[in-house]
Amino acid sequence: MNAFPKRLTVLMVLTLLAAALLLLAVLYAALKEAAFSNSYALLADAFLHGKLDVAQCFDTDCAVIDGKTYVVFPPLPGLIALPFVAMFGLGFKGFVLLGLAFAALSTFFWADILDKLLGGNKRLVVWMLVAIAFASPLYYVTIRSDGVWFFAQSTAFFFVSAAIHFALIRKWLIWAGLAIGLAFLCRQMSIFYLPFLFVLTLSDDAPLFRFDGKRIWAIFKMGLPAAALVLAYLVYNYVRFGAFGSTGYEHMNTEAVDLVMSTRLTGGGLFSLDFGLFNLLYLLFQGFHVQFSGDGMLDLAGIDPFGTSLLAASPFVLFAFFAPNRREIWIGLATIIIMVVPMLFYHSNGFSQYNVQRYTLDWLPILFVILGRTLPVGKFESFPLFVSFGVVLNVVTIALLAITT
Repeated sequence: MNAFPKRLTVLMVLTLLAAALLLLAVLYAALKEAAFSNSYALLADAFLHGKLDVAQCFDTDCAVIDGKTYVVFPPLPGLIALPFVAMFGLGFKGFVLLGLAFAALSTFFWADILDKLLGGNKRLVVWMLVAIAFASPLYYVTIRSDGVWFFAQSTAFFFVSAAIHFALIRKWLIWAGLAIGLAFLCRQMSIFYLPFLFVLTLSDDAPLFRFDGKRIWAIFKMGLPAAALVLAYLVYNYVRFGAFGSTGYEHMNTEAVDLVMSTRLTGGGLFSLDFGLFNLLYLLFQGFHVQFSGDGMLDLAGIDPFGTSLLAASPFVLFAFFAPNRREIWIGLATIIIMVVPMLFYHSNGFSQYNVQRYTLDWLPILFVILGRTLPVGKFESFPLFVSFGVVLNVVTIALLAITT
């Protein structure tokens, strides 16, 4: 009768040890981070000199217009990097540590969020925090924050986490709207969180569809700061590219990107139905894939750079299937669908990435809330095992990458 609790304790100890190894890997990555590798350092330097264009491009995602080069990504991570670039110059190589700091701060927000959702069940809170930090795409974008794409996602996750905290825990509408607007300035699709966030601010007995003066004022308080930041971004794009809705991708040099991405961009453009099957299979079904080479296929060659599906790499998310019937869950699921469907036809699924589908991090915070609502209503003794598997799979990934790269 006492075997199960003892095994659960052993499992937690082993999982925390694995998580500690992953944390050491992040610190090692920070120590080995190369200078002149993150284009947000270039953007920060441009801001310091009162410009929007950059002198060069450290990666492939830059637009060239009239002889000027622009970083195509939203600007906030560049502003975050600005004081560090001011102190250390373009060679600043502390982006992994910044990503780690954002991940740690996000974890503090989620500790409060989950404590409320899980009814103070400290053991479940710990398992969920381990899942978020070490068995979800958050870990990968943290350890790869030296790259412009990943640093943008680590900062966006922080601001989304802050927005959920302000909405659900504090009921601070203005701050929630401001935080999600700042997330938008890191990852544009974050703006779709607004309806979900607003519902989180409502009490369970408050009607969803009520449009009296108090409700309209509440919507205004959350929406105005977000709208102001969206407008600022549109103006930013207009000044750079001559169109409010342009992000600059149409001005990228497709010959400079990876051969696979170049072929897709020249053949189908940014979005195409041709990408749907590939992206769907990698999103949901593609397993962890180690590549071998040689005549006998026995030489370890690496890991699939297109990643592992969410369900294979983070199987604990499957417990969301048992979510209770609550309105914020239905609105959250609708938000996820709105964010997922367009990305099924995007030219990239997040490549290059290992044991992850990193674009899912844009909407996984909603799923984390859903899990927080789900776990207390059922007896899910196997949940820790699914979390442990995700953590161990990341340890195996890091070990294989250390051998093969």
